[in-house]
Amino acid sequence: MKVIEIKNLRKVYNHSAVPVHALNGIDLSFEQGEFATIVGPSGSGKTTLLNIVGGLDKPTEGEVLIDNINIGKLKSRQIIDFRMRNIGFVFQSYNLIPVLTAKENVEFIMHLQGQPKAVREKRVMELFEAVGLSDRINDRPNKLSGGEQQRVAVARALASKPKFILADEPTANLDSKAANNLLDIMEKLNKNENITFIFSTHDQRVVVKARRVITIEDGRVASDEIIRKQS
Repeated sequence: MKVIEIKNLRKVYNHSAVPVHALNGIDLSFEQGEFATIVGPSGSGKTTLLNIVGGLDKPTEGEVLIDNINIGKLKSRQIIDFRMRNIGFVFQSYNLIPVLTAKENVEFIMHLQGQPKAVREKRVMELFEAVGLSDRINDRPNKLSGGEQQRVAVARALASKPKFILADEPTANLDSKAANNLLDIMEKLNKNENITFIFSTHDQRVVVKARRVITIEDGRVASDEIIRKQS
């Protein structure tokens, strides 16, 4: 079942005298349960593509359909609500709220959704067990290592039970042990819960784990290769 359809996606930035064509006609689709990565040199359009798919930016031309909803046509309030209920984000810089505990960071989006306390508590404990941090739920981000903060960020991304997770360079600030641990957790969540993960990365450790590798060059799809089927 297709979760995402991308049709003739183009993005032009006009911040200078010379327009920058970040995306030049991208056509892609993603099915439920994929573990895919988008690779390419810096400036190739990887992050721009993820930002548009995630509703953080709008295309100059083309469409992104999520469950047949054209997110580019949604108004500001609608896209905020749509993201909150359908898309999970994991960023390179973690983006945890420093004054909140790990538990409160993960619970925050469920507060916004109006989830009852009992539902929030149950979901939070399930997630912290899944990412191996049950004993750190009351620690603030400054008490956690980089790898632990990124695992909290993964738990937060999953809190709303999104249709898919977008992960932009999630291992960039992690050492090898922390990066491999994080990837193992995400791979397990993908296989056990059929959660769709789409990465943007330069990190070969992510590419090795991926079952589909999409290469972007000069804003176009240069190759799209299925490495292996989900076991």
